[in-house]
Parts: sequence; structure tokens; C-alpha cells
Amino acid sequence: MGEVRMEMTADGSHTLYVPEMDEHYHSVNGAIQESRHVFIEAGLHQVRKEKVRVLEIGFGTGLNALLTLADTENGRGREVDYFAVERYPLSLKVVRTLNYGALACPGREELFLALHTAAWDEAVALSGRFMLRKMLGDSLTIPLPDGIDLVYFDAFAPDKQPEMWSLPVFHTLYRLMADEGVLTTYCAKGSVRRMMKEAGYSVERIPGPPGKREMLRATKKRSG
Repeated sequence: MGEVRMEMTADGSHTLYVPEMDEHYHSVNGAIQESRHVFIEAGLHQVRKEKVRVLEIGFGTGLNALLTLADTENGRGREVDYFAVERYPLSLKVVRTLNYGALACPGREELFLALHTAAWDEAVALSGRFMLRKMLGDSLTIPLPDGIDLVYFDAFAPDKQPEMWSLPVFHTLYRLMADEGVLTTYCAKGSVRRMMKEAGYSVERIPGPPGKREMLRATKKRSG
């Protein structure tokens, strides 16, 4: 991945900037508020199950995983099996510069570091209701779990990582998802929406996080 630089976003939370790609990991309008809006409120809170299997495409900084873990710890009563794929893990040196633990889990800041120190390619219980399995590798080639209820599609933008935003990828994810499974992404490009529809999803444009007018949410229709 090369060099990354920590930057402050508008809501006081950090993000990382990749000069080689001229790309940020999160919205400069607010990293935490973007992740909460796109993945927790528009995704996790829409799944009506007591046990949810989540697949994140792009573990990155671990922010989406942290907010999901925090949500399970805040008394919502559900259990989460969380699978996350990452090809280029961040170093612990970089991770320790990020302020997500203090902002998202005040008093439980150690949870953020625990996500990053958890072993790769093993199931690790971070609480009684949250099981993490980080998968090291390329999500285009490694085996992915099935029966997925929720996909956090958080790859870098289509113009930066076009191979991830392709019809074969959305076909694969559709096949792996349970009926009425949900996929959320910050992206709202028409070409991406059309590929999702071609893969079989029912796709809706919904309001985006601050600084972004729209985002996409896709649902796998119930078979039969």
C-alpha cells in the first residue's frame, strides 16, 4: 500500500490519506459520522435478525468493525459474526495514531486495538456477542463465507480500485448472501447501481452522509 498519513476530519475523528493513490480511507467531512451513517444506520440497523453474519470488503482502519462491536455492546441484544477481508493490513504503529477508540468507545478504548491485534484467519471472540474473523488476502481470489446477512462494501473508490467495482464481484457477493441480505456502500455511481441490479439486487438510492448527497443500499430478494 505504501505510505499513509493521518489527517483530521470535520467531526474530529481521524482518517488516513494514501499519497500514492491520492485517496482517503474515509470522508474528510467526518470519518466516524460517515461510517455510522453508511454501515451502521443504513446497514446493521436494517437487518432484523438476532444473529447477524457481516462481511466487510476492506477492513482498513477497523472503524466499521469497531462501530459494529460498539453497537453490540450497547445492549441491542444481537450477536454478530464479523468477517473482514484485507490485503494490506495497517501497522500497529499507524493504528495507534488513530483516535477511534476514544471517540467511539469511551472507557473501552482497548477494543479498537483488540480488533487489530486479533490473529488473522482465526475466529476470535472479542465479547460474548461479537466474533471476529479477519481474512488476509485479496477478496477477488480468497474463499469468502456464505450465509451473509450484511455486506459492508468499503473498497476504495471505483476510479482508484476499479477491479473491485465489477459485475463478477457483485455476482459473487449476491450468491454468498442470505435471502433479504443487505449490502451498503458510500458509492452512488449509476454504473455501480446498474451492475448491482444486473447481479440480481433490488437497489435503492438513499441519502448519503454529510458531504455526499446519495449512497446505495442493495437487497437480495427472497427466493421463490
